[in-house]
Amino acid sequence: MNQDIIQDKWPGIRSPLQAKFGKLTAEDLSRSAVNHQYVVGKLQERYGWQKDQAEREVRNFEKDLQKAA
Repeated sequence: MNQDIIQDKWPGIRSPLQAKFGKLTAEDLSRSAVNHQYVVGKLQERYGWQKDQAEREVRNFEKDLQKAA
């Protein structure tokens, strides 16, 4: 899977990302350039998840984005 989906679609997915992962703050998402690994790291920080779980959640979110496109 393309790991740059989040980066490529960033302007249009901030709101859906925050809706899905409500513990992400507006400040977390205020960066103009965000990528897959940044989101994984923030999910680990905010939810206390291990890296594999955060990776899985981000991959599932990216799959949902691809289906919606």
